[in-house]
Amino acid sequence: QRSYQILTEEIGYAPEDIIFDPNIFAVATGIEEHNNYAVDFIEATRIIKQTLPHAKISGGVSNVSFSFRGNDPVREAIHAVFLYHAIKAGMDMGIVNAGQLAVYEEIPAELRERVEDVILNRRDDATDRLLTIADQYKSGGGVQAKEKDLAWRDEPVARRLAHALVKGIDQYVVEDTEEARLQFARPIQVIEGPLMDGMNTVGDLFGEGKMFLPQVVKSARVMKKAVAHLIPYIEAEKSGGARNNGKIIMATVKGDVHDIGKNIVGVVLQCNNFEVIDLGVMVPAHKILETAQQEKADIIGLSGLITPSLEEMAHVAKEMQRLGFTIPLLIGGATTSRAHTAVKIEPNYAHPVVWVKDASRAVGVAQNLVSEGLKDSFVKSIKQEYVGLREQHANRRVKTNWLSYKKACEKKFAFDWEHYVPPIPNKYGVHVFDSYPLQGIRHYIDWTPFFHTWEIKGSYPKVLNDPVKGKEAQKLFNDAQAMLDTVIEEKWLTARAVIGLFPANSVGDDDIEVYTDESRKHVRMTLHHLRQQQQKADNKPNYCLADFVAPKSSGLNDAIGAFAVTAGIGIEEHVKRFEAQHDDYNAIMLKALADRLAEAFAELMHEKVRKEYWAYAASEALANDALIREEYRGIRPAPGYPACPDHTEKALLWKLLDVENKTGIILTDSFAMYPASSVSGFYFAHPEARYFAVGKINKDQVEAYAQRKGMSVEEVERWLAPILGY
Repeated sequence: QRSYQILTEEIGYAPEDIIFDPNIFAVATGIEEHNNYAVDFIEATRIIKQTLPHAKISGGVSNVSFSFRGNDPVREAIHAVFLYHAIKAGMDMGIVNAGQLAVYEEIPAELRERVEDVILNRRDDATDRLLTIADQYKSGGGVQAKEKDLAWRDEPVARRLAHALVKGIDQYVVEDTEEARLQFARPIQVIEGPLMDGMNTVGDLFGEGKMFLPQVVKSARVMKKAVAHLIPYIEAEKSGGARNNGKIIMATVKGDVHDIGKNIVGVVLQCNNFEVIDLGVMVPAHKILETAQQEKADIIGLSGLITPSLEEMAHVAKEMQRLGFTIPLLIGGATTSRAHTAVKIEPNYAHPVVWVKDASRAVGVAQNLVSEGLKDSFVKSIKQEYVGLREQHANRRVKTNWLSYKKACEKKFAFDWEHYVPPIPNKYGVHVFDSYPLQGIRHYIDWTPFFHTWEIKGSYPKVLNDPVKGKEAQKLFNDAQAMLDTVIEEKWLTARAVIGLFPANSVGDDDIEVYTDESRKHVRMTLHHLRQQQQKADNKPNYCLADFVAPKSSGLNDAIGAFAVTAGIGIEEHVKRFEAQHDDYNAIMLKALADRLAEAFAELMHEKVRKEYWAYAASEALANDALIREEYRGIRPAPGYPACPDHTEKALLWKLLDVENKTGIILTDSFAMYPASSVSGFYFAHPEARYFAVGKINKDQVEAYAQRKGMSVEEVERWLAPILGY
């Protein structure tokens, strides 16, 4: 508590950046004083979480099983049981040998009970009882493989449907649903009975961490196919729909085109008996709110990926307040956060506004908001939490050590330009690549983010051997490879790219002039960049991307590159086909693969630039894992990301490369790219160019930036709202 107080109140640390490590010591050592060590850690975790808001908990998990070294199966069981209870208490992360982690549900019942007695210190003889059976598990791994068979097909139809839902097997669902329909008086009873029972099981298992997201989405596919079979019979008798937990309107906000995360959340909510109406992407506020009124929605959920979406969400909240809405508003998406929701969105709406981190949290939040017995206390706790976050935000602003913008420019990255020779591109100008072979792009895919899309955390290929997630990760990977084979063979997607290399120099402090030709007499356009403005320790530089281009005053002939690539041309017809077949799993899979291909295409084109077009690294020979680790010279920062946080610079990039005409990629009014599976940015070749985050900036820089861009301060503030430090 003292550390927390000093760090947060005296130094200004964000509480979510603090990690406490209450010690984990070995249990079952034969020493009575050690018997409660696991319980002590679990209870300490619970108390820290209750009394020190937002702090994280870590622990050295392997210590707890030290007394059973040499017996890996028992150690695996001890780790799994310990983590099961510690995570429930609030543990965030742990240090443990991933090869010694069992699946809690698959630990043999006898072993699990005796390990639980030890971990929870439930009996005086717990250690002795575990020792008596420990040797039985020393060889053979302790977890028996389950034989894959069709014995479940002999079960009653209700059990078959439940099994199919939990396992995601859609092969027999139509015939089983029809058999069930004939057994019930009304078709709606099949939904309200065995189908909903099965989906409730799925929801419970997912909520407890015993099922993973790809399994849940497959379960939803089974459910949708069953319901689709029943709909004509339900309509024929003019029956109302099945009872549900509530109706949720979901939309990706105006100007934004990214919807994979929203789709996943929608599927998970449907698995938990919520009716979800998904309005799609680029949905204006008036359409969201009109639909909510017409449908008598219980909740509205907003999603977005790009930073301008944050302002659009705040606008929707203001409109809900103006129009007298009282229903809860959920906020989600990659750029959203609990703190931003508390500071920028929630104050605009007097009724519940809740940030939802990911699909695994969505169900709990939604259920709390529609449950009369839970809603009041849940909303009260959220509001109290957000008040605290706003206070912390206000305190952090006061304690920020700002440099004046002028002083920050004086502390720019210093480089000896006098002894530098900029690489001259082999091929200046714009180069277009149409219908680039997907097979060539495939080899550049970084698969780790693919698994993260499906909320399976871990790095590829290690995740395939993870003792908990590995089996499902491998299934997911196999499905992805099979679909990718089909996408390539049947040419579902078209990949296009445009790159350009241009003479350039930095001018002033933070701008880059791009010239029409090598004579450098005429300026084609000026690119504008932002500089880190917070005080740094040890005289570290305050970076700006313009620092990596030779100043005009140096007399050096430098260059800059730009690119835009897409792998999403043609995706819509296939996504719609899957959705028409009630197949969310493959619809989401295709979008995720298109995203991976787009990122891989960006990687491939950057390699071409380094080796052929700019040719400053012609002899480079890096394997894909080295490319993923960015072990090459140069960077490709994208507008809207940390080093270049202004999305409006994309308009200049589009003009510079004539992107829309050359590739078909368009910009929305919020500067999102469509198709969504697209990537764009700039190329910097300087040997010391690096990625960095501009972070928060102060008003004097905003005013200077607005003047350089020819925009009003108010307009710049709107686009840069997420990084304003005042």
